[in-house]
Amino acid sequence: MSIIKFLTSKVFFKQLALAVVAVVIFCFLLLKWLDITTNNGEFVTVPDLKGKSLETVEIELEDNDLVMQIQDSANFNPNYPKFSVIEQDPIAGAQVKENRKIYLTLNPSGYRKVAMPEIMRRTYRQAKPTLEALGFTLGEKTYIDNIGKDVVLGIKHKGKNIKVGDKLPLRSKIDLVLGNGKRASSN
Repeated sequence: MSIIKFLTSKVFFKQLALAVVAVVIFCFLLLKWLDITTNNGEFVTVPDLKGKSLETVEIELEDNDLVMQIQDSANFNPNYPKFSVIEQDPIAGAQVKENRKIYLTLNPSGYRKVAMPEIMRRTYRQAKPTLEALGFTLGEKTYIDNIGKDVVLGIKHKGKNIKVGDKLPLRSKIDLVLGNGKRASSN
């Protein structure tokens, strides 16, 4: 039998029809199976977790069939309690599948610590931007007799003397002891 006669025969068309029907049935069953196993069209709304403690977040996510994934802590935010959620991804109100990971950024327990820079024997005008750039706030200025006017002679935090290199929490209030430009009187 020649190939052309076979391609035009009834047997070939029956086989071709059976193959097409089998492929259509297979595709239909595959799509139905995928709909069932992937929960097609079923979504969970992500709750708003900002400002909540880890215990509360864990319960809420478990109730919504979502999974918690903690990312690294961020910079301390005084507007939120310690160890509470300050960011989440996906955002609150987003529609996601169940068992989706919700990535959380937590508020650390406090500001990170910063080393005191070398500002001794520098003028107040030089020391102020250095301290502010590191995140410290300036407190009181105390003047003592010294020929160097506005030269930093001492650094204090909460009444204690601070040395260069000592680590203090970010946003700490730094008090400076400065020279008043007068010679020290000798008695």
